[in-house]
Amino acid sequence: MSTEEHRIQAAIAGRRDATESLLAELLPRVRSFVRYSVHGDSEVDDITQEALIAILRGLPTYRGEGAFASWANRVVARVTFAASKRARTERCQVDDESVELTSVPSEEALPDDCLMHREVVELLEQLSDEQRRALLLHYVMGMSIPEMAEALEVPFETVRSRLRTGKAHLREILFRES
Repeated sequence: MSTEEHRIQAAIAGRRDATESLLAELLPRVRSFVRYSVHGDSEVDDITQEALIAILRGLPTYRGEGAFASWANRVVARVTFAASKRARTERCQVDDESVELTSVPSEEALPDDCLMHREVVELLEQLSDEQRRALLLHYVMGMSIPEMAEALEVPFETVRSRLRTGKAHLREILFRES
């Protein structure tokens, strides 16, 4: 049994140290994915927490057939997209108020990091939700196209199309701005 499998089993058994270790390892990756997936930073912490809780609750269902990180990525994607859908529905019901992008840098972040984060978010905000999600799942979370198709619940070719059009749209935006 690998160290990761041992830690997962210990977390399932309720060992606090194993659970904390697992969550500490997952937190930066989960938070980054959520930050780039949702419009605005106001809900990032809530959705991140919701995703980590979903991972913990789902641990007993992890069968160990694939990489744990891939399984966790699918859980995070599902939670993030569901939260994004809820927020979109609420925005439509309330008054089409615009969500302003705010960024709360970490204590370790350099000024250039904050500026680059803001520029990346602004670029991603110009893509459709479908294109942004596809690019994030593939390039940030490292998911394969079949894994993405499963997580997004769309056909394989749809995922490929969203990746292709998302990259093309980003190139077009960057070309226009330069």
